[in-house]
Amino acid sequence: MKRILILMAAAAVLGACGNEKIQAPEGYALVWHDEFDQGPELGPDWTYEVKDDHWVNHELQNYREREADGKRVAEVRDGELQIHCFKGSDGEIYSARVYARKDVGWEYGWFEARICLPAGKGTWPAFWMMPVPSVQQGRWPRCGEIDIMEEVGYVPDEVSSSIHTQTYNHVRGTQKTHRMTIDKAEGGYHVYALEWTPERITTYVDGVVQLDVTKADLGEGHDEWPFHYAFYPILNLAWGGDWGGSQGVDESVLPITMSVDYVRVFQKAE
Repeated sequence: MKRILILMAAAAVLGACGNEKIQAPEGYALVWHDEFDQGPELGPDWTYEVKDDHWVNHELQNYREREADGKRVAEVRDGELQIHCFKGSDGEIYSARVYARKDVGWEYGWFEARICLPAGKGTWPAFWMMPVPSVQQGRWPRCGEIDIMEEVGYVPDEVSSSIHTQTYNHVRGTQKTHRMTIDKAEGGYHVYALEWTPERITTYVDGVVQLDVTKADLGEGHDEWPFHYAFYPILNLAWGGDWGGSQGVDESVLPITMSVDYVRVFQKAE
């Protein structure tokens, strides 16, 4: 119950945009945030991925920076980050994948985002984390991955949270995952959060514990617990792929949008 109340406190916001007071979880202090109040461009802490389709997971979208085919793949609008996925006039699918402070990141802390997911078979939105390249040890999966939230459109309103390591990963079928069905994940806003300490990783959906794993349970070595250096947050909207497209895709739902109200990072107060 205490952990639930802590997250609810973290999600509490008083006041209006521009002068809002963000209440940190107990024992934490706000160290970085983006409320997406000014646009249309993302701020300097964000970078875009630029890759063609099938770059990873056999996904069908082409990731571009800012625009493709004369349209924005991502923009700050109406007080939120909007990541769009659409079919261009050339028949290609375009979308965006963006990184927050990729070259710096944070080691341990509380990470949260308030997100509204799109609907449709073929969608694969995610809020997740990967190691800062300069400190990363080994290639994936040995380097580690934390999936705070993923959803695939052919299972509406079921969100997943996972970690991947050399010992525990989806290639082996040993990844540590928890799935949760929530009301209106598609079309409604929910707060997805991660609390990451040296000994424990816990994710939440609207204050309810989702995934909860510990170093003591998984193992002390790097292959079991590589979560001992800085990671950075990622937001993306994939289309199709090994998981998102495993039941086919429905292009009639395009264009679609993943909307992000805010991203916030807290760390233990000194």
